[in-house]
Amino acid sequence: MTLFVCAIDQGTTSTRFQIFNQEGAFVTSHQEQLRQIYKRPGWIEHDPKEILRSVVTCAEEAIRRFELMGHSTKHIKSLGITNQRETTIVWNKDTGEPLYNAIVWGDTRTNKIVQRLQKKDTSKLQKMTGLPLHNYFSALKLAWLMKHVPAVKTSIEKGQAMFGTVDSWLIWNLTGGPNGGAHVTDVTNASRTMLMNLETRAWDPILLEFFGVPESILPEIVSSSEHYGDVELIKAIKGLPICGCLGDQQAAFVGQKCFEPGEIKNTYGTGAFMLLHVGDTPVCSKQGLISTIGYQLGRDGPVGYCLEGSIGVAGSAIEWLKDNMGIIENVKQVDELASQVDDTGGVVFVTAFSGLFAPYWRDDARGTIVGLTQFTNKCHLTRATLEAACLSTRAVLTAMRQEGHVELKTLKADGGLSNSDVCMQLQADTLGIPRPAMRETSGLGAAFAAGLGCGLWKDLETVRSLYVEGADVFEADINNKDREAKYTMWEEAVKRSYGWTQVYNDDSE
Repeated sequence: MTLFVCAIDQGTTSTRFQIFNQEGAFVTSHQEQLRQIYKRPGWIEHDPKEILRSVVTCAEEAIRRFELMGHSTKHIKSLGITNQRETTIVWNKDTGEPLYNAIVWGDTRTNKIVQRLQKKDTSKLQKMTGLPLHNYFSALKLAWLMKHVPAVKTSIEKGQAMFGTVDSWLIWNLTGGPNGGAHVTDVTNASRTMLMNLETRAWDPILLEFFGVPESILPEIVSSSEHYGDVELIKAIKGLPICGCLGDQQAAFVGQKCFEPGEIKNTYGTGAFMLLHVGDTPVCSKQGLISTIGYQLGRDGPVGYCLEGSIGVAGSAIEWLKDNMGIIENVKQVDELASQVDDTGGVVFVTAFSGLFAPYWRDDARGTIVGLTQFTNKCHLTRATLEAACLSTRAVLTAMRQEGHVELKTLKADGGLSNSDVCMQLQADTLGIPRPAMRETSGLGAAFAAGLGCGLWKDLETVRSLYVEGADVFEADINNKDREAKYTMWEEAVKRSYGWTQVYNDDSE
C-alpha cells in the first residue's frame, strides 16, 4: 500500500496544494494565482481572507484529482505548510477577522520607522537576531500596524489581537480558528521577525521591548516538524494532522536535501534566496548576509543554521515586464526574446523595486536601467532582466566566499526562473560554476518535514535516500575576463541606484 503526504505552498504570487508519495515523487497538485494590492508606491498587500480561500480551493481541487487517479485520502498521512516569509498579519482572536491586509515582505512603507529606530542603541540586534535592521522583517511591519491602524492598537489593548506570519494565520484557521485553533509559528518563520533570539530560539524580552511588541499577541514557537493540530476547515482532508511547517526558502533548502555544512541552494521565486548550511550553531555574517535557521526537524531533532543572501526581486521582474510594461504577453516569451540577442547591448538593469537586499542592504535604492542607446530594444531589456537575477546572485555568492566558513562547490537551483534555460545558462556564465536546476522544491521540503513529523520517514538519512527527479546541469560558457567585466558593470550600475528615495520622497509613513 502506497502512502502519501501533502503540502500547502502559499507563496507571494500564488498558492499551491501538492501531493507526494512515500518515495518523495510528485503525484498531483492545483495552483491558484493570488491578487497583489498596490495602494501606493512601495506598498504591497494581500487580503488574508483571499490567502485562506486560495488554500481551501487548491486543497479541494488537488484532492479531487487525487481521488480521480484512484487514490484514497485515507492513505494521506499528514500535511505540511510552507509560506511566504516576513509577510505580517494581525487578526482578532475572537472573530477571526483580519484587522488590516497582510503587509507583504517586499513592502517598503516602514523606511522611516527603520530610520527612527536606528537612532536607538542597535548594537545587539544583529548578534541576537542574525538580521540587519531593515524594512524586510516582520517586526517593522508590526510596528507600522500598531502605529497607523487604530483597530490593531485597540485590539491589543483589549487582549483580542493575534500576530503572525502567513504560516500562523493558516495553521490557526485550519485547526479551528476561534474555536481552539493552534496559534503557533515554526522556528524558521520566527527567525524572520526580528523578535526571536537566534541562539535560544525563543522570543526575547530585549527585542520585544526594542520594537514595543507585547508578548501576548505572539504565537508559540515550535519546531519545523511536529504535530501542531488537525485540519478542521477543509472537508476533503478533515482530521488530517498538520506535522510540518517551514518558511518557503527553508522548505526549498530541505527539499534540496541540504542537510550538511557546505551544501547550498538558490531559489528563484518572486525574489531569489541563497542559503548556505553552516552547521548546528549560528554564524554572524560580516559581509552583509543574514544568519538564520534552515530547519529544526522535531522538538529534539537536528537543527541546521544558514547564512542567507536575500535578493528582493527576481521572478517579479518578469511579471513587471508582462503586467506593467507589456513587453511580453506571457512568461514563456522571456527565453524567446532574450535568446534573439547575444548580449544586453551594454544595458544593465538593477531591479531594486523595493531597495536592495543582500549584500548591500540599501533601502534608499530604486530600480535603475543604465546603458540605454538607440540600439536598445525589448530583447536587450528582457535579457538584462534575466541577467539582473544572475548578477544579484553573483554578489551574494561573492559575499559567501568572503565569509570563508565552508568550501562552495556546486549551487543547486529551483523555483520559477529555473525553468528558463537562458537564465540558467546566464547564471552558469555569471558564477563560473556548474548549475544544476531542480525546478520546484518548496512543497517537497514541507512534505519531507510533515512526513518526518508523522513518522512516515524515520530520519534525515531516510529522506536523503529518497529519489528525486534528476536535474539539468548548465556549464559555464564564457571566459573569466568577460565574466569579471560583466560583474564590474553590474557593481557600477548598483552604485547609480543609491539615494533615489532621498530625491523622491513618497512620505509613506
